[in-house]
Order: sequence, then C-alpha cells, then structure tokens
Amino acid sequence: MENKTVLNVDNIVMQFGGLRAIDGVSFSINEAEIFGLIGPNGAGKTTMFNVITSNYKPTSGCVSLGDITITGLKPNVVVNKGIARTFQNIRLFGSMTVLENVLIGFDRAIHYSFLEAALHVGRFFSAERKAKEEAMKILEYIGIAQHANALATNLSYGNQRKVEIARALATSPSLLLLDEPAAGMNPKETSELAQLIFKMRDDFKLTVLLIEHDMSFVNTLCERVMVLDYGKPLFSGKTQDAINDKTVIAAYLGDIDYA
Repeated sequence: MENKTVLNVDNIVMQFGGLRAIDGVSFSINEAEIFGLIGPNGAGKTTMFNVITSNYKPTSGCVSLGDITITGLKPNVVVNKGIARTFQNIRLFGSMTVLENVLIGFDRAIHYSFLEAALHVGRFFSAERKAKEEAMKILEYIGIAQHANALATNLSYGNQRKVEIARALATSPSLLLLDEPAAGMNPKETSELAQLIFKMRDDFKLTVLLIEHDMSFVNTLCERVMVLDYGKPLFSGKTQDAINDKTVIAAYLGDIDYA
C-alpha cells in the first residue's frame, strides 16, 4: 500500500528584510512517520515550524496538509485542520491547574453560546463535563492524571512537557510538531518521552515532526531527517546516513559517534 502523505512542504522561502531565514526548503512526511528537522542554532528550524502553523506567511512556496493547502490560513484554522505544536520554551498557564491547561485544547470542540457560558445554562454544564472527562482520559494516557489538580508550573520539567503534549492531543491532531521536547530533560525523562512519542504514533496513527538537538534522541525516534543550515537544505534522507554524512558533521554534529 502506498504511503499517505500528511504534510508536504514545497519550496518554501521565508524572507525578513534582507535575511532569508528559509531558502528553498522542500520535504514531505508520511502518515504515522516521526520525521526530524535538525540543524545548528539559527538554521531556520523554528521559523519553518512557524510557517507550517501559519504564524508566518512564507514569501513564496506552499504548505499542504493532506490534500488541503494551508498556506495563508489563520493559525486557529490550521489547528482546526489538524496541526498541533509544542514550543521550545514551555508555554503553560501558570495560574491554571494541569487539567485546566489541557481543557484549553478542547475549546474548538466545545459547542455552547457566549450567553450559555456567561449564565451557566443550556449546553454549558454537559459540554464542560464531557470536556473534563476527555481531558482526564488524556492525562491518564500520558501518565500524569495524578497531577490534574496541581498548578501546572509546580510540576517537574519533564511533566510540564507532558502537559504541553496533553494539551496538543486535546485538539485531535493528525500532525504534531514538537520543538525540542527533550531539552532540559534528564536521561530517564528523555527515555520516557521517546516511549510516549512511539505510543502516540502507534495508537493514533499520529504523524510527528520533531526539532531536536539531542542526536541520540533523534536517532532513536526518526527514520528520516531534513538537515537545515542557514535556512538552506543541507541533507534529506535516513537519519543514520545523516549522522555519517561529512557535510552534516562539518555543519552540525561534530566528531561524535551516535550509533
């Protein structure tokens, strides 16, 4: 059976004044694939995430999710189409509990009017109850249900990352973008995160696009990678081939054995 393409990035250019942060980058990702976007600091990786999620409109080129062109759509519309992301710097609402942070991900799926919400009448209670039930299921799946009523920012760093992932799952994505999810984690947390990503991929046929500097983590998760250098494509192919590619080593990896 032919692999189904979930994301197609076609010749993207992103220019800020005289700086080309992305310069002619193309790649595609198949359903249930974990794909790595790697490169040194300043290579344009997060800029590419911002283009894919429509936080930036590219100077030229096209991004498609399945058969739908999403270039130029509003970011909230892109989320509704099936793309969710986490951030390099954790973005949780510090004054909210873990459960409340995850409930934010259900906003688009909760159907009641502003008046019903303000007066707590009509569909409000049933919709909120159902959202809380679904949010708790996600927290149980992620393995942090015991922290549901704790302030999100009181959790360990690794568990805060899991809250971000839980919130992203609440949007029912087909494509999940993870921006350096293992940054700041200890080896045990990194191993647990890798297993969680594999589990989500297998259980939900979830496609994952990953930015990460930890190459052992990338090598564990990703069969294929795209390497960027100063916004330009340097390498595209199997992760093991990237690790052994002299141009990639010179640009980014250094003389380290990650096998």
